[in-house]
Amino acid sequence: MLLTVDIGNTNITLGIFDEDKIVHSWRLSTEINRTEDEYGVFLKNLLKDINITNAIISSVVVQLTEKLQTAIKKYLNIDSIIISHKSKMNIKIKTDIPSQVGADRIANACAAAYLYKSPAIVVDFGTATSFDIVNSNQEFIGGIITAGMKIQAEALSNRTSKLPKLSIETPDHTIGTNTIDAMLSGIVIGHAAMIDGLIDACEKEIGEKPTIIATGGYSTVISKFLKRKFDYVNPDLTLIGMNLLFKLSLIN
Repeated sequence: MLLTVDIGNTNITLGIFDEDKIVHSWRLSTEINRTEDEYGVFLKNLLKDINITNAIISSVVVQLTEKLQTAIKKYLNIDSIIISHKSKMNIKIKTDIPSQVGADRIANACAAAYLYKSPAIVVDFGTATSFDIVNSNQEFIGGIITAGMKIQAEALSNRTSKLPKLSIETPDHTIGTNTIDAMLSGIVIGHAAMIDGLIDACEKEIGEKPTIIATGGYSTVISKFLKRKFDYVNPDLTLIGMNLLFKLSLIN
């Protein structure tokens, strides 16, 4: 079975694939100060009853990439593939500096091109909200990166003296009648308005109507406020892309 390790700024998502099927998944908080042994012991205990034969890593946290690779080798006795712009893939990267494209965005774009009709826009709700765009020629042409809803909530509470911390949830009204509701409206409904506007602008530049795919934890929170609804919501899109990239790496 294949172990997929998606290292994000907030969470590390682990997935186990049996061929094309996800049979297990877990999420843990990203902790830069954890040692490779701490990660290794955790993985060994978590996966003790699963026959892992291969591993692939997507990472946007440079400090953890080598730690996890070493931990997997030391405690599971498995070599890991690291996703980069040099990986064999089913799309072409057509950006100014391909080396700057995050591994998670590569996985998203590959999965979108594989599963859905192109052109396609992946909206990934992570620490940042990112748009990953594949044109009808199966080329990753770039996208958009903006502050995610959690960052916005933290910025409001950390940079102001009276605004409280809050968890992201669906607001009942646009006009908030208390501070929490007003913040939620600004963050969630404001985010939805931004996404609608950006999708419209991207569609005009692409020149075709794209397939819109959402992934990430907050996609369900925001979807009811969108004028242009998501065509698909796929919470496992990044992991599916990683599984695809592993399979492509085996082709000579």
